[in-house]
Amino acid sequence: MLKFTCCDQIRQFSEPANAALLRGIQRGYERECLRVDETGKLAHTPHPSALGSKLTHPWITTDYAEALLEFITPPSTDPGFPLRFLTDIHAFSARQLGDELLWAGSMPCKIGEDADIAIANYGSSNAARFKQVYREGLGLRYGRAMQTIAGAHFNWSLPDDFWHALQSICPGDGSLQDNVNDRYFGLIRNFLRCGWLVPYLFGASPALCKSFLQGHPSDLVELTPGTLHGPHATSLRMSDLGYQNHSQDKLAVSFNSLQDYTAALEAAIRTPDPYYEELGAHRGDRWLQLNACLLQTESEFYAPMRPKRIGLQGERPALALARYGVQYVEMRLFDLNPFIDIGIAPEQNLFADTLLLMCLFRTSPPITSREQGENDENKHRVVTRGRQPGLQLLVHNREQPLRTLAHELFDDMAPFAAMLDGAYGSTRHTLALQQLRQRIDHPELTPSALVIEAITQHGGYFDFANAMSEKHTRSLQAAALSAQDDERFRASVQDSLALQAQLDAVVQEPFEDFVAAYYA
Repeated sequence: MLKFTCCDQIRQFSEPANAALLRGIQRGYERECLRVDETGKLAHTPHPSALGSKLTHPWITTDYAEALLEFITPPSTDPGFPLRFLTDIHAFSARQLGDELLWAGSMPCKIGEDADIAIANYGSSNAARFKQVYREGLGLRYGRAMQTIAGAHFNWSLPDDFWHALQSICPGDGSLQDNVNDRYFGLIRNFLRCGWLVPYLFGASPALCKSFLQGHPSDLVELTPGTLHGPHATSLRMSDLGYQNHSQDKLAVSFNSLQDYTAALEAAIRTPDPYYEELGAHRGDRWLQLNACLLQTESEFYAPMRPKRIGLQGERPALALARYGVQYVEMRLFDLNPFIDIGIAPEQNLFADTLLLMCLFRTSPPITSREQGENDENKHRVVTRGRQPGLQLLVHNREQPLRTLAHELFDDMAPFAAMLDGAYGSTRHTLALQQLRQRIDHPELTPSALVIEAITQHGGYFDFANAMSEKHTRSLQAAALSAQDDERFRASVQDSLALQAQLDAVVQEPFEDFVAAYYA
């Protein structure tokens, strides 16, 4: 296993004064969720106007498909705020859906043919059209079924005071932001090495409706009539069947430095791909995709974790990162837990806090192409057969038992759980680790195993997920929501609709010029 960068750093941040700086950690969630009709089939209705404008609302939008809702929490230093806010925004939204339901699983309902899946429409402005064309391009490149898969992204950042303290303990060669960039990229590299632990512990998509494959072959086997599964799978969402993309295998995006990463993304949005060129960017006046390059935009690059920066002047993601440096990281491996109304368990952010802090403090050498192959293979093994007895993973070209590696990671995380507990004056992080650690030797306790059991009891994935969707949606509709929160959400809806109207009323430059300016 890897060593830690500096024991003195860990010791000093375990002391009360420095540990208190960790209270400034900011967290947020982005939770995706399909709308389905009362029969459990994909909703074909437009995004409800009672939820506001999906282009301008700060917390309620759509991801790719028109029916794929996305709920976004504002960043907060209060560890409990993201899930409280998600619960409230779910309760508000569920009340605006009429007979429709919030689908409980990561893998979709009965979605029908690819052409039946509507792409999200954001309005008539150039900014709205850009978002829609981007999604049209995703459908063209990868199929629209992939745009109905849902997950939860966890956003995480450390406060400025932490970085100043860390620099005083261990000065770097460059500016403070240079050191911040280096440490965040070191964190990401370590996460790529050990992130397989997330789908093992929290994966909840071991099965799917046969209809999702739309006749394409797979290695999955029948669990019940109409339901296919990987017998030991944890997260088919993160497998080749889900949000993975063989077309991106030719990309060589390095996380070894900010410069390497942004340069690779810049090249990808400007390098033509022969197949995408053959498809074409236009068909008459209709735009089919934003460009015919390896990536339409940087957001099309799928990775378990991404460095993020909100541009100060609306810059593209890679350009904002290059100009201003890393602001936060986005961890993208959480499936939706279908047993929970908002899809996310309280222990998930406690675990993520601990894992990410450990990844930050660990030594993090550059990732070679050989090691990247190992990292990819380990994730593939865990998402497709993580609960397989005796499963081995690769470490430096050697096979080692998953259970042994997982226990070693939990041992390494323990002091960071204690560090966080010292910061917050609690034992929550340590207790969460203790509870989750049981899943290593008892895979029957993992969400993926519990989902398989529930599917079997219900007679199929659709029946199980539909029952959970009905239960959770009705529970959320009946949940208490304060008059103040209800008014806040209603005001946000009206504000977003007003802003949408203003944007749509502005005379637009030619869309071709708008797109060209994006890539300039």
